Amino acid sequence: MGRSLGRGVLAGLPGLALVLTLANVQGAAAQSGAPSVPAAPAELTQPAPISATARRLFEGARGQLLQVRTLLAQQDSQASVGSGFAVSEDGLVMSNYHVVSQAALEPESYRLRFQTADGRQGSLQILAIDVRRDLSLLRAVDDQGQPLRWTQPLRFRPAGEALGKGERIYSLGHPHDVAFAIVEGNYNGLVERSFDDLIYYAGSLNPGMSGGPVLDEQGRVVAVNVATMLFSQQMSFLIPGGFAEQLLARARSNPPLRGPAWSQVRDQVLAFSDELGARFMAQPWRSFGHARYRMPIPQESFMRCWGKGVDPQAKGLQFSRNQCRQDHALFVNGSLQTGYLEVQHEIYDGSRIGALRFAKQYSGSFANENLGRPQERERTQAHCTESFIDAQGLPARAVVCLRAYRKMEGVHDLTVLVTAVDHATEGLLGRFDARGVGFEMALKLSQHFLRGYGRQGAAR
Repeated sequence: MGRSLGRGVLAGLPGLALVLTLANVQGAAAQSGAPSVPAAPAELTQPAPISATARRLFEGARGQLLQVRTLLAQQDSQASVGSGFAVSEDGLVMSNYHVVSQAALEPESYRLRFQTADGRQGSLQILAIDVRRDLSLLRAVDDQGQPLRWTQPLRFRPAGEALGKGERIYSLGHPHDVAFAIVEGNYNGLVERSFDDLIYYAGSLNPGMSGGPVLDEQGRVVAVNVATMLFSQQMSFLIPGGFAEQLLARARSNPPLRGPAWSQVRDQVLAFSDELGARFMAQPWRSFGHARYRMPIPQESFMRCWGKGVDPQAKGLQFSRNQCRQDHALFVNGSLQTGYLEVQHEIYDGSRIGALRFAKQYSGSFANENLGRPQERERTQAHCTESFIDAQGLPARAVVCLRAYRKMEGVHDLTVLVTAVDHATEGLLGRFDARGVGFEMALKLSQHFLRGYGRQGAAR
């Protein structure tokens, strides 16, 4: 849907915007194959005049704001920058997971430093990561490793005081490695059809602000900056403050992480995908409305679906397409996002081109399905099994493929391809993708998808 203020890119469906994280990551676009985002012209990026309330909040919070810098382990060259904020007197700091992911996964190559708006500097230790919520809890220490103290850390707004739609809220951070800043905007409720709660914020966030706090008019934390929507004006996304408060409560006594955090990331990804898969399979399939075929079309409770077709008066192969996908994914590192589902269907009618031409184009469409690059760094080559099946009375060809994650044992990407073989000039092509699932969940999702097919009128 958009971009994180520091993480990678999840390509959207036609009609969907692109969501990116908001940290400034040097070279991340080139490493991940993601499109780079050009800076807006200077005249478009001049800040709007801020109100007296914004000035008051910034002055009150400036001592608790941190710029979080990821540096190369053996030198002071920075690899990425984000933001954070002090949440306890004894030096605990909240930020995004994606802001500190390089140091969490490759501690031998990267280290974390901070500086505050009022000039304090030091190092940061990672106490906990929450990949699902894109949060991290850190401890600020001096150059001797002793915890630093804050006399007035930021406090969270009580859970019982819900924000009202349109209420004015204020985002703080360190955009584009330029200076600490405050941005005024409005709370616009939760994002619809999102698996986890995410706040839609009408405000102009910029890369480098990831992990910064969002305050109400009393200076209490209501959210954490996380992402913005590409190709849009003032459409940004925030993590509800309750998730950050929960992370603080359960992890404030944790010792610093030692060694790469791949095992923690793996466990969190699998726990999330198990919950996602179970909720997905608990929903009934919707109807595509085709006269011949019954197909598994998902509900749109946490997915968005889009359709496309050709002009029915056009010559040649007739087709219609339906694509459903989650807008958001779990950020793992700059080249890997996972933890989402996607369902696609195409229906073909070749009565105008004849059986031979139809068979060639139909089989070509199946063969052209992309299963990923064979030599990809993050995942193995796809291993597939193929068989002809009876899908509730519909003769079909099914291919099930798994790709294993190289650094997260037991985590896979699943792809299921289905094509009907019951007619000389009509057919369907279905595809289901589940990213970041365990083996048992992959089997259950495959069976669930295949059970969604059949002939219209056939017994289920």
